[in-house]
Amino acid sequence: MRQRVLGIGNGARRDDGVGVWVAQALAARLGDSLDVRVLGDDGFQLVDALGGIDAALLIDAVQSGAPPGTVHRFDAAREPLPPALLRCSTHLLGVAEAVELARALGQLPARVAVYGIEGADFGLGEGLSAPVAAAAAGLVEELATNLTDPPCTNTP
Repeated sequence: MRQRVLGIGNGARRDDGVGVWVAQALAARLGDSLDVRVLGDDGFQLVDALGGIDAALLIDAVQSGAPPGTVHRFDAAREPLPPALLRCSTHLLGVAEAVELARALGQLPARVAVYGIEGADFGLGEGLSAPVAAAAAGLVEELATNLTDPPCTNTP
């Protein structure tokens, strides 16, 4: 299975860089066995990165009003992403729009898991806020385990 991890965001805008941070941490931990791409704020790059693969994991920062560090999980292959969750985007083409464009173009993978980590600080600067950093570290642990030892999905 051709699987890709896509970290989305802008590391110069504090918590907006959480997707990039998670992707880089997974790449450092799992090495060359993992196809990782770090994408900035250009959603058209995301559309391209979704093509030619069987599965994708997308990680980005979100603003929904939930407590900072909350991890939202979506199955974008089954249903559209909630636009309200991703409406406050710093991206030229937002993640929800990019995923739907990939779907319309017939290049959305069969499996697309989207992880949105609730941000606290999107101002200029580097580094993640404490709750976002803690959530990101936990997500890296979870994803690294699942990527190296996928859970059994067969049920009797």
